[in-house]
Amino acid sequence: MKLIPTLIYAGGLWAGGVLAQSPVTLTIDGQVSGTAIPANFVGLSFGTKTLPGNKAGAHFFSVSHAPLITLFQNLGLTHLRVGGTTVESPPTARIPGETDIDNLFAFARVAGVKKIIYSLRLLETNAACQYAATNAAIAQYIWSHYRPELDCFAIGNEPDRQNIFNQDVTISNFPTYLEKWQKFAAAITNAVPEAKFAGPDGGSGNISWTTQFAEAEKDSGMIAVIAEHYYAGGKGKGVDARQGIEDMLSPDWVKGNQKLYKKMAVPVLADGLPFRFTEANDHYSGGISDASDTFAGALWALDFLHWWAAHDASGVDFHNTQWVASDVITTNSDGGLRINPKGYGIKAFDLGSHGSPVAVEISNPTKMNLMAYAVRGAGNLFVTIINKDHGPGARAADVTIVSQGIGARCDVIFLTAPGGDVTAKTGVTLGGASISSDGPWLGKWTALVSDKTGHCAVKVTAASAAVVKIATQ
Repeated sequence: MKLIPTLIYAGGLWAGGVLAQSPVTLTIDGQVSGTAIPANFVGLSFGTKTLPGNKAGAHFFSVSHAPLITLFQNLGLTHLRVGGTTVESPPTARIPGETDIDNLFAFARVAGVKKIIYSLRLLETNAACQYAATNAAIAQYIWSHYRPELDCFAIGNEPDRQNIFNQDVTISNFPTYLEKWQKFAAAITNAVPEAKFAGPDGGSGNISWTTQFAEAEKDSGMIAVIAEHYYAGGKGKGVDARQGIEDMLSPDWVKGNQKLYKKMAVPVLADGLPFRFTEANDHYSGGISDASDTFAGALWALDFLHWWAAHDASGVDFHNTQWVASDVITTNSDGGLRINPKGYGIKAFDLGSHGSPVAVEISNPTKMNLMAYAVRGAGNLFVTIINKDHGPGARAADVTIVSQGIGARCDVIFLTAPGGDVTAKTGVTLGGASISSDGPWLGKWTALVSDKTGHCAVKVTAASAAVVKIATQ
């Protein structure tokens, strides 16, 4: 894999005006540097508690839940992971039945979700639970009815957390976890011989269980993907909103991606297995109010998705814990569904991710806080530019894109907040349009004029992003 070189610089706090433009040149390599970005790369993760119907019998995931269907379609969400803590905690939580499963997969078919990772219970508070047999029956039902929409199964959630595995009658460390996981997986494959699994769904930061699991199961033929959880900023509780925004836009978080890549992704890939973030977000414990739910979250999410797509990830499912600040989909004051600004970053990624990553060399002489990514495919070169410069001295970027094969036709779509305000929660637009749950997104591309062969120029204002679509010859 060819990594994406970047030159970046941290911006200051968000108050204040904007200074002059700064020149940036992006030189795009003619060759792709990675495999094609999967069509089901970006999705959401929901707790299993969302599956059972409410007291009136209505299901959250249902063909009749039109606002949710519209948001999934508008955002381009093509993957869904169901699991999280509530797959097995509290132990009294009801295990979803066939009607709940039917509603989930029916929703997926109409919402545009291509694949679902379905999690099954692992923890047993006493030996009488016999969840291996229960899981096998559920897996057999899903396989016989919804095999085309099934990505794979998962067993348990964050087993590396001591407060989780201490509840179990047999798990006390990684070897005892692996032994039980293998027992449960065997019960499922006895019922569904072709079943595949994601695992171990390790908690953010405890990499050793992930790499040990990959090493132990690399030759089993049962692993569809290694599943990791990553909350880039750690715990959100007690973090000041201003600091949270600065952290999300900081180059340190990009460096954090690189550290995790070396510790987790490199050994997993060396074992011949793909990896996916089945839970990801800016912070856990609900995020940070007035930070996770602001425009800064949109810029971070767009950057996060492209960075990991360029570094061999198979996909990202942003965790959606109803209803907290870090959610992508949340509620209005009247209980209706809407998206936080983070959803706009997801949609911008969807627009510029059709193809394979291409190496980008960034000339950034004034050291702007800027990232850029390129994807080539289907006769187009997509270049995503994220200008995270903000606050006093924030600058617009005068960007020149240079690449062989650039045609005369270039179009751009901008991701913006009112006044370049990274604290904005409303008024965010993509292509000049908002994204709602009551109608299609109507954002538009704007034509750019290329007056020089192999060049395309665009201005990206401070605290904004642009997706440039360039027809290739």
